[in-house]
Amino acid sequence: MSRKRKKQIRSDTTPASKVAYLLSDEAYQTLCISGYTSLDKCPEIMTACRRVAEIIGSMTIYIMSNTDRGDIRIVNELSRAIDIEPMPTMTRQAWMEAIVMNLLLYGGGNSIVVPHTYRGYLQSLEPIAAYRVSFVPDSGSYRDYTVLIDGKAHRPDSVLHFVHNPDEVYLWKGRGMQVSLRDLAHNLRQAAETERGFMASKWKPSIIVKVDGLTDDFASPEGRRKLLQQYIESAEAGEPWMIPSEQFSVEQVRPLSLADLAINDTVQLDKRMVAAIIGVPPFLLGVGDYSQDAWNSFIQTTVRTIVTGIQQEMTRKLIISPNWYVKFNTLSLMDWDLNTLYTVFAGLADKGIVTGNEVRDRIGMAPLDGLDELRILENYIPADRIGDQAKLNGGN
Repeated sequence: MSRKRKKQIRSDTTPASKVAYLLSDEAYQTLCISGYTSLDKCPEIMTACRRVAEIIGSMTIYIMSNTDRGDIRIVNELSRAIDIEPMPTMTRQAWMEAIVMNLLLYGGGNSIVVPHTYRGYLQSLEPIAAYRVSFVPDSGSYRDYTVLIDGKAHRPDSVLHFVHNPDEVYLWKGRGMQVSLRDLAHNLRQAAETERGFMASKWKPSIIVKVDGLTDDFASPEGRRKLLQQYIESAEAGEPWMIPSEQFSVEQVRPLSLADLAINDTVQLDKRMVAAIIGVPPFLLGVGDYSQDAWNSFIQTTVRTIVTGIQQEMTRKLIISPNWYVKFNTLSLMDWDLNTLYTVFAGLADKGIVTGNEVRDRIGMAPLDGLDELRILENYIPADRIGDQAKLNGGN
């Protein structure tokens, strides 16, 4: 009877049983994910889109007017409604962030804003949550469509419809970045789940103790726990172990680490791909170091492209005057150090192009009296009057 029991214990210690965990349902649930991964559940994609939305939300919105002397800024109740109070229950920053997040992420390349008026005057611009909106193409037409908000039909000219990445069939509709980012979102989520499962897993011991399978106490969990308490666990740190050499053999092993799985390299590559598709610098996702040139390029390309579409839609739907248009102040986002600002604007001031107070405003200083006049150095004169200088004719 005893011999039969010992033989059964030996069969449980075969090499196949040591890898049984990796083939079990528990390992699959811990280290693998399944099903559809929405883009807003991926931290990297959410971070990139959120950063773009925050940047666009921080820009001042101007109403400009075309004149014979160039474009000038218009300050009136309409400009205040758009730039300061677009929605009574939201700040302008949160309002614009909601629009851009719908455009890039939640709405799949579409963002709807409903203007509310009273007696012809604009009262508010209400952004609509993406789940409340659907688009229905008109029968037999690829050009006309109807916007459904909570099931209620609206004509496209009665709402602001911001579009990102137009659809290949219905050109008036955006399709966002779902197709391009879907696999990357799945890979990043898989990496995060694998790392979390690996770090939380109990299957990474730093010490392995070989025990003779013939030992009666080794047959049950209670017996194995008793052996650990009796021979291996110690009351004080550094206390030596006293174990019988006939039954125990202790080996130190190096457990598998995340570096061995090459997860970090894969994640870094996927983050760079996410940054490239969305159009943000990789350092915004924690990859690489900050670069001033990369930041300025990001503002001049990605951000400028998105706000151009927004300001064009606002101009054609909200502005009646043919000489007015909406403009976002993208120059305020450029990363210029104080030295660059001084060199550029001081040079413009010396040439009489800007005033002293305009220079002070660019470097964050309050205006001063007497600096609102255009001044020019005495030797900046027209080329045809070089010979009229008094110092060339014996004068002072």
